[in-house]
Amino acid sequence: MDGSKPSLPIVYQAVQALYHDPDHTGKERASVWLEELQRSMYAWEVSDQLLQLKQDVESCYFAAQTMKMKIQTSFYELPPETHIALRDSLLSHIQNLKDLSPIIITQLALAIADLALQMASWKGCVHTLIEKYGDDISSMPFLIEILTVLPEEVHSRSLRIGANRRTEIIEDLAFCSNTVIALLVTCVEKSGNDEKMLIKVFRCLGSWFNLGVLDSNFMASNQLIMVLFQVLQRHDTSTNLHEAASDCVCSALYAIENVDTHVALAMQLFKGVLTLETAYHMAVAREDLDKVLNYCRIFTELCETFMEITVRSPGQGMGDLRTLELLLICAGHPQYEVAEISFNFWYRLGEHLYKTNNPALHSVFRPYIQRLLHSLARHCQLDPDHEGIPEDTDDFGEFRMRVSDLVKDVIFLVGSMECFSQLYSTLKEGNPPWEVTEAVLFIMAAIAKSVDPENNPTLTEVLEQIVLLPQSVHMAVRYTSIELVGEMSEVVDRNPRFLDPVLNYLMKGLKEKPLASVAAKAIHNICSVCRDHMAQHFQGLLDIARSLDSFALSSDAAVGLLKGTALVLARLPLEKIAECLSDLCAVQVMALKKLLAQESSNGKTADPTVWLDRLAVIFRHTNPMVENGQTHPCQKVIQEIWPVLSETLNAHQADNRIVERCCRCLRFAVRCVGKGSASLLQPLVTQMVNVYQVYPHSCFLYLGSILVDEYGMEEGCRQGLLDMLQALCMPTFQLLEQPNGLRNHPDTVDDLFRLATRFVQRSPVTLLSSNIIIHIIQCAIAATTLDHRDANCSVMKFIRDLVHTGVSNDHEDDFEVRKQLIGQAMEQHGPQLVTQLVHSCCFCLPPYTLPDVAEVLWEIMVFDRPTFCRWLETALKGLPKETSGGAVTVTHKQLTDFHKQVTSAEECKQVCWAIREFTRLYR
Repeated sequence: MDGSKPSLPIVYQAVQALYHDPDHTGKERASVWLEELQRSMYAWEVSDQLLQLKQDVESCYFAAQTMKMKIQTSFYELPPETHIALRDSLLSHIQNLKDLSPIIITQLALAIADLALQMASWKGCVHTLIEKYGDDISSMPFLIEILTVLPEEVHSRSLRIGANRRTEIIEDLAFCSNTVIALLVTCVEKSGNDEKMLIKVFRCLGSWFNLGVLDSNFMASNQLIMVLFQVLQRHDTSTNLHEAASDCVCSALYAIENVDTHVALAMQLFKGVLTLETAYHMAVAREDLDKVLNYCRIFTELCETFMEITVRSPGQGMGDLRTLELLLICAGHPQYEVAEISFNFWYRLGEHLYKTNNPALHSVFRPYIQRLLHSLARHCQLDPDHEGIPEDTDDFGEFRMRVSDLVKDVIFLVGSMECFSQLYSTLKEGNPPWEVTEAVLFIMAAIAKSVDPENNPTLTEVLEQIVLLPQSVHMAVRYTSIELVGEMSEVVDRNPRFLDPVLNYLMKGLKEKPLASVAAKAIHNICSVCRDHMAQHFQGLLDIARSLDSFALSSDAAVGLLKGTALVLARLPLEKIAECLSDLCAVQVMALKKLLAQESSNGKTADPTVWLDRLAVIFRHTNPMVENGQTHPCQKVIQEIWPVLSETLNAHQADNRIVERCCRCLRFAVRCVGKGSASLLQPLVTQMVNVYQVYPHSCFLYLGSILVDEYGMEEGCRQGLLDMLQALCMPTFQLLEQPNGLRNHPDTVDDLFRLATRFVQRSPVTLLSSNIIIHIIQCAIAATTLDHRDANCSVMKFIRDLVHTGVSNDHEDDFEVRKQLIGQAMEQHGPQLVTQLVHSCCFCLPPYTLPDVAEVLWEIMVFDRPTFCRWLETALKGLPKETSGGAVTVTHKQLTDFHKQVTSAEECKQVCWAIREFTRLYR
């Protein structure tokens, strides 16, 4: 699109191409062109004209959607004197297009609602709309659509109307809510059994419940509540209407969560939901799963709403335990999806009871949890004709994992040991079919770790029986029994006599393809917990590690096995570690050498990441106890391996994924031996800097931060590390200074400021005295607007630690120098920094970043409170006081209150609270 206004025929042509062009490239071109049009100022006029001409559904939909988008994101483009004309135009369009398509009506309704929320001069918009259209039955569908989306848009993130305007709107909507309900009642009376209209009414009612503005006493005696339950009790209600009514009841229950202030309505809803039990059974009998799921949602919401009362006064009034009975009836449904709906409630109930820690109360709820666990165990059963191992990545596998998590959270109410024993006795005393056995073992695996392993004959008996399981039992039973053994590694540690039979049992599994990965995971668990006992089996682990690829292992399982082996390796006598580590690394090093040799002979590159990941996990978990002055046993091995890693890095320097894995491997190698890697420092830094000039992979910055962390306090290394930082910064700044550079390269921002922060922590004076510090601070100020979680966190941590350097460790020799250097930096950049931080909080950053910003402001204030007060005052004066729609964003009193709250704060969390409240004015 060029800079001029496009003609309507060209716009039509583009819309037609978007929807009907058989050529994908044509569609793409049309889409890009139309998006550009939507961003332009001409979009307002073009959309208005398209809606007026009403040529076809596609062009009207595009225009309605564009109008909504422009009002949401670009309302500031319109001068205030055009707002009334825009409103009248939109109302005219929605009336003229009411029969064309429901999706167009929804888009226009959203546009009208978003306009009403932003247009401060449109007072009493709900009354205006009802007066204008309330008596015309043909206008009712679009009127109710506007009244449905209006409350939904009040908290829309894309509007950013601010807390003052939002409060004003909510008060207005609360004031006229009874008028809206009266309209909905009239609508139900006039429309009789018109299902579409009833669905619209229920959606609208739910929307007003969700906003929390309805008068609960007025609603308690309102016939709409009665109509809702009548619809839900009828077995012939259609699926769509049933869902709309269920959604509405759930919204009503959510709205009265503070039951004590809504007693009358709470009582009506409570009684109403209890009457639905018969309807639920009818839906089960008719095998109507959609309705069953709806009822279960309602029962769950009922339990969530009345949970506090149920725990406070179980069995009395609205603490009636029939609510839990309803959920247990749902848990008894043959479809696991029904039971799953209630999981969040059971989590919350368990958490609540755990905090109250009242044994008498626990005993009231114990029978319900026991019945729940019984149902869950049944739901976890695989089909009797299932073959092979249980799948853990399909829907049912994910359901079983959620069951496992829930069981862990509520088991304290029943007692881990009691439950474990009961489950075991069902296997011991009966002769259940394989699918029951497997499900019982699965639940036992979920609670095994919470059973006290000390002197526990049941646990040892279970272990004894499992390792004797014949290979003829169903594959799924063997799989889950291996999982259970892995979860019982504490028992093995307390009873080392079981170590050999357990390892033999797991080795059998390791040799069978379906069981190999789960057996590897169990061996990893045993190695992690029984490290000392496993030292005698190190040779066996080494043999497994050497022939790792002869087993059918997933890459995670293979890495897990190596982790277990490395953990045991670190427990060997120091004099044996070097040789054993060399043996353990040899397979991976040989593989890397082989790949490099192949590449040099045939020019084809092969992927080395498998071997790099395996080396990384070995270095990461080989942590022997080394006394001061002793040579680290891993030092020699890592020096021997370095040339291969260096060559691999060079060979794949253009491939970010492989370079990342190389850097990760080197990071753990350096961490493994600490100062013992000094001989690698020079060649490693040289290679990093050289490759980074051509291929600026952010992982080099991260690796640099590790080197600074290890060597930054060594006098002889500081200048070299500063040279490294300066060499890495130049290409980094070039990358980040490109258009949208910060937004397009958040990993680089994250890793750059990790590196800079390490320098501040390890050698602040070296950094602060250098020329590069000014550029790093300027980059940090620019990056404070970045709403990427990790990148923003790194930037804020850098600024916070930098400023903190001016006040911390005042007993050290370099304190005065640090204080002076920070003072100079703050004098130069402080005003801009504070203004940018305030602006970022209000307009750019999500709420979860605010504690980090608060810490930065707090540190600046601690360093120099009087100067900070002036900077903050200047920053606040620069903020806009009104929205483009004419609403007051922030009052003078709110500005002065915020300034006072921050500048008089005595701890950081007070600054954080003040920022949270203040920034709501701009959201």
